[in-house]
Amino acid sequence: MSIDETEIIGVEELSDPKLRFEEFLKTFQDRVTGKFKYRERIRRMIITGMKSLVIDFEDLYMYDSDLARTLINQPDTMLAALSEAIRSLAEIEDPEYVKTIDKFYPRIKGLPNVVRIRDIRSDHIGKLIMIEGILVRATPIREKVVKAVFRHMHPECGQEFMWPPKGEMGEVIEYPLFCPLCGKSGGSFKLVPEKSKFIDWQKIVIQERPEEIPSGQIPRSIEAVVTADLVDKARPGDRVSLTGVLRIKQTGKKKASIGIFDIYLDVNYIEASQRLLEEVEITKEDEEKIKELAKDPWIHKRIIASIAPTIYGHWDIKEAIALLLFGGVPKQAEDGTRIRGDIHVLLIGDPGTAKSQLLQYAARIAPRGIYTSGKGATAAGLTAAVVRDKSTGEWYLEAGALVLADGGMAAIDEIDKMREEDRSAIHEAMEQQTVSIAKAGIVARLNARSSILAAGNPKFGRYMKDRSLAENINLPATILSRFDLIFVLKDEPDSKIDYLMAEHILRVHKEIELVKPDIPASLLRKYISYARRYVRPKLTDEAIKLLQEFFVEMRKMSEAQESSRRETPVAITPRQLEALVRLAEAHAKMALREYVTIEDAEEAIRLMKAFLESVGIDVESGKIDIDIIMTGKPRSQQEKLSIIVDIIENETLETDYGCVYMKKIAEKAREYNISEDFVERALRILRREGTIYEPKPHCYAVVK
Repeated sequence: MSIDETEIIGVEELSDPKLRFEEFLKTFQDRVTGKFKYRERIRRMIITGMKSLVIDFEDLYMYDSDLARTLINQPDTMLAALSEAIRSLAEIEDPEYVKTIDKFYPRIKGLPNVVRIRDIRSDHIGKLIMIEGILVRATPIREKVVKAVFRHMHPECGQEFMWPPKGEMGEVIEYPLFCPLCGKSGGSFKLVPEKSKFIDWQKIVIQERPEEIPSGQIPRSIEAVVTADLVDKARPGDRVSLTGVLRIKQTGKKKASIGIFDIYLDVNYIEASQRLLEEVEITKEDEEKIKELAKDPWIHKRIIASIAPTIYGHWDIKEAIALLLFGGVPKQAEDGTRIRGDIHVLLIGDPGTAKSQLLQYAARIAPRGIYTSGKGATAAGLTAAVVRDKSTGEWYLEAGALVLADGGMAAIDEIDKMREEDRSAIHEAMEQQTVSIAKAGIVARLNARSSILAAGNPKFGRYMKDRSLAENINLPATILSRFDLIFVLKDEPDSKIDYLMAEHILRVHKEIELVKPDIPASLLRKYISYARRYVRPKLTDEAIKLLQEFFVEMRKMSEAQESSRRETPVAITPRQLEALVRLAEAHAKMALREYVTIEDAEEAIRLMKAFLESVGIDVESGKIDIDIIMTGKPRSQQEKLSIIVDIIENETLETDYGCVYMKKIAEKAREYNISEDFVERALRILRREGTIYEPKPHCYAVVK
């Protein structure tokens, strides 16, 4: 069904549009049930005490195409007629209820032609159009006057009158120039707020969806005004479709700018997308291809091989990215507690190990992916901000990258280059998957249910094997502990691997068109979207038993005799067990399985072991120690730091000058087999953390 917008039918050519709308509302029957669709809706509207009636445009077009075309081309007149038609039918059902309602609102849903925001032109002014995009800004709800009562302050008049005499006030409120009762223009006109009529009003900004923006261009946006029962129907970050009348307003107050106007959408109907990832269209043919692909016993390897095929090697990392794209299953408890299903992955690597390319490929292949670099990202840009409009002075709540990526993934490159205060803003988004904001009187919580794939460089240029993960990267333990998997990409010379890598790179440069993914990128994107939408695998008893045994076995490594308990590292925590569940669920999703099998659990355990063995090893003891990731320090170092603090505290009591010299600390530390080098390093760490201070040169005391 399509509508030729050039074919304009005037209202005068239609026989009484109000009567024709009445006939439509009375007689239209649902094709499936045979019931009178809009009679039922009007009854429901009255029972629930509502003022709005949703009308499907397709129904109106099927019933009377001329009426539908005229509604699009002359919406103001036709919507007024439709409002009166609703009132007439509602009056038959419940006359008493109708007396309490000033105005009924017809809400037009589902226009056949969606106009892209960047394609809106002057031809659309005054027409009913439908747009789709992301709600990126919203003002708090205000009250707008639509019928004003003025008092004429002239000494010979002093009467009150309603303004405007007919209709309602538009976007621009104009004071009366004369009194309609006495006819005089002298004297001032004072608004009487308690007798005036107000409606709820809110301004929002709709931006193009990231996947619709042409490469290298800035996203376009349009202001929209929502009123009455449409306010607060959606929040920043929501994907919305809006029907409304395109209107114009003057850009400035100066006469020089009288010829330039801005456009805005006077919203008639707004619908927030409740289902995630529905922007990826999957046809019946696509569904058949997806189901056929899932039957392949090698489907996991084929999907992993299709991730960034131009990059050689990195099989485990590509598998982790594939699992991140599919994601686990989120759970919601009855008390409102939410367990995230999204997987977070961090890549730490030497320069030239293709980290950025992996991130960019993942953002392109994800059904809803956003790529950002840490150098150009702020806390407000990543989460949300309260900004002030320069022209109107109004405060807006504006959604950031993680909110816009809700339901998809956000790739953050150069995460180590971000400022500390900006980086800390993503803590809540990573675990609670929400963004809370309280600024300029706006208090809100937005959804940020996105997976995070981040990459960073070692702070010494290259990854140092003899140093722990926390010492190698400029990231706090609070961020590191929230990643399900962390991988280190080391650039180490190996003649066999170097030969194969060089061969692969040169082949790509010679014949890049031959380096094709096993599964085409467009099909893989639809496959991921289908799995995320419809597949919710459940854990089997066998998988639960295997994960439980692995967890208990790893925890046993932490058990030791009482005498050596101080040095015992913790190998794994419940946070890693939850990560194992997510990884196993994502692995099952890759094959569109309804249940998580032993094979899925085994692969999750293998990846977790690879992660722990690469970054969770205490370089001093050679044992797996999860505290390196959870706290930034291995257990062995924590114990030694604790001993040094105890030495300073105890020795200070025995001195007269309130501190202990470093020579004395090192002497006492030798009794616990702690080297002098470690003592020097420990004192620097403890000073930086604010645990100890230096009242005299080389003399230390504990901060009380």
